[in-house]
Amino acid sequence: MIQKISSYISAMALALTLAACAAPGGQPGDVEIRTGTIEQITPVQLQSNHQIGVGAVVGGLAGLGIGSLIGGGTGRDVAMVLGTVGGAVVGNQVQKRYEQPVMGQQIIVRTSTGVLVSVTQPTNANLRQGQKVYIEGSGEDARVVLR
Repeated sequence: MIQKISSYISAMALALTLAACAAPGGQPGDVEIRTGTIEQITPVQLQSNHQIGVGAVVGGLAGLGIGSLIGGGTGRDVAMVLGTVGGAVVGNQVQKRYEQPVMGQQIIVRTSTGVLVSVTQPTNANLRQGQKVYIEGSGEDARVVLR
C-alpha cells in the first residue's frame, strides 16, 4: 500500500517537473532590440554596483583562514580572531575605493514607432544627439548602442 502511494507521488512529481519544463517562455539569451534616434543626452552620476559590506565579509573570511594556519591551541584562537578583525577592516577599506559614483548618461531615444525611451547607462563617448541607435534589452538591463 505504501509503495503504491509513493509511486503515485513520484509519478505526479515527475509529471509536474516535465510540465514546468515544457512551459512557454523566452529563451535564455533572447534580447529585445528596438531602433531609434537620440533626442537628448544628459550627464549623470551612477551609484556603484558593489554591495555594501561584501569587502568586510570577504576580508574577514580571508583573515580567519590565514589566522587558522598560525600556531595551535589558545594562540591559534587569538590569531584567528585577530585575522578576522584585521581582514574585515582591510576588506572594508578596499571596498570603499570602488564605491565612488561612476559617470554615466541619461539618453532619451525616440524609437521608430515614435515612443520616447529613457535609458541610463555608463558613459559612452561615441554617442551623440541625432545618431541612429539600437536599444538593446528592456528595463534595468537596457543599453543604447550605435547602429
